[in-house]
Amino acid sequence: MTSRSDGQKVGQSGEVDAQARNAYPLLQIHDLQKHYPGVIALDQVSLDLKAGEVHILFGENGAGKSTLISMLAGAVQPDGGDIRFKGDPVQLNTVHEARALGISAVFQEFSLIPQLSVLENLLLGAEPRRAGFLDKRAANQQGRDILERLDFHLPLNTRVDKLTRAEQQMVEIAKAFRSDVSVLILDEPTASLTHHETTQLFQLVRRLKDDGVGIIYITHRMAEIKEIGDRITILRDGRYVDTVDAKSASEEKLVNLMTGRVVGQVFPQIDFEPGAEILNVDRLATTDAMVRGVSMSVKRGEIVGLAGLVGSGKSSFAQACFGARQIADGLISFKRQNVTGKTMGQMLRGGFLYLPANRHTDGLMLMRSARENMTLAALDTMPFSNGLTLDRKAEARAVDALAERLNLSPRRVERAVEHFSGGNQQKVMLARSLTRNFDLIAFDEPTVGVDVGTRAAIYEFIAQLCKSGVAILLISSDLPEILNMSHRALVFYRGRIQTELTGSDITEENVLAHFFEREAA
Repeated sequence: MTSRSDGQKVGQSGEVDAQARNAYPLLQIHDLQKHYPGVIALDQVSLDLKAGEVHILFGENGAGKSTLISMLAGAVQPDGGDIRFKGDPVQLNTVHEARALGISAVFQEFSLIPQLSVLENLLLGAEPRRAGFLDKRAANQQGRDILERLDFHLPLNTRVDKLTRAEQQMVEIAKAFRSDVSVLILDEPTASLTHHETTQLFQLVRRLKDDGVGIIYITHRMAEIKEIGDRITILRDGRYVDTVDAKSASEEKLVNLMTGRVVGQVFPQIDFEPGAEILNVDRLATTDAMVRGVSMSVKRGEIVGLAGLVGSGKSSFAQACFGARQIADGLISFKRQNVTGKTMGQMLRGGFLYLPANRHTDGLMLMRSARENMTLAALDTMPFSNGLTLDRKAEARAVDALAERLNLSPRRVERAVEHFSGGNQQKVMLARSLTRNFDLIAFDEPTVGVDVGTRAAIYEFIAQLCKSGVAILLISSDLPEILNMSHRALVFYRGRIQTELTGSDITEENVLAHFFEREAA
């Protein structure tokens, strides 16, 4: 037997003795409260975390999950209540204080410095020193040790802004392990990860559980809850609802506890009634080689799903069609007009909207109001413009109607977007598609980081657009979205289309079979 720093006994297998593990809760939260102007973010919430368990936080966007984990991470201070760590009351005034205790958080929104390397981001603020100077040899060894422990294959000296989003997510996770961790908080950690990387993460979670680490895990994906969860605590409108067993709780029960209502089928039925061809692409290639000789078409009233691994070219293809990537070769025809090389503004005014995957860096002006973000793509059209100037009253009426239709919460359209939850930020961006008449809309990862109720609302929203005759490109790493929403599915690999599937051929087996390079016949 060996000893851990907290005094618990660890056997040769690495598993903490069961009696020691259950002797006390690792973390206890009692009546935590947090108020913001006009909003009760958290209202007397209590729960506990045991050593060696994965405790799922479940709730709609805006339920209080992010506020709660921000308090535990030391980033936000509560207005009331108390926190006990290993039985002792603690004040978590800063992130540094929380990490010093062994509480580390990996938030959904990255806290990386793009211009620094992977190693510099990993050790930022905790660099090893010798005689007052950076010990480069020790730093490199520490960085390698962290990545090796996690089985993450990342180049230490590469700048973070040169990495894919999935690789950046891996760096964010690795940052939490630069010191000993007793409590790990993971906020939607698989949102940007491939299936293989998700499998790696779950293996890590199981190893941490065996070592007695308590894990607070936020996810909206039911399969993840069943695979790694032990208990689930449900929050609604900032209040505690219930704590249930993860393995026995049904999806229907969880959704009912989360929303307070019965949510029907998540994926709507979408009849396939295609109209005229809207987009036709012939042998398209981009100068950065992310798209290489792609040909395809989309019709009115059709949803074409674009699937593939991160970096496969599925997003780059839509961006190239929209004018956001430089074209090296090929032809793009939109509404039977040659639009090859047109700008994003020209494509937008012509009736083509692309909604990006990363709402924070590409899709929204976070410090501007929800109103401004909603109407951004249509300020040159009625009713927002009356010629030379904006019609503020007409804009206000239109935005209020959009907020009501999309159930924006809170219904405060003059509030800065950065103060809304992730799901409501997504709604603000989706509202843009209703501000003018679009013929083609490309939705890139439209449900990343949103709860089940919001997810169902987004699917219904897309279905209604399709039924009205809009052509839809649905770009997604979430396989169930592709399987259940697409009339046709195109699978990308290294900038090319591996296969096109239709109807009953759009199955998980068929899609996954083309995620990787096919052997020559």
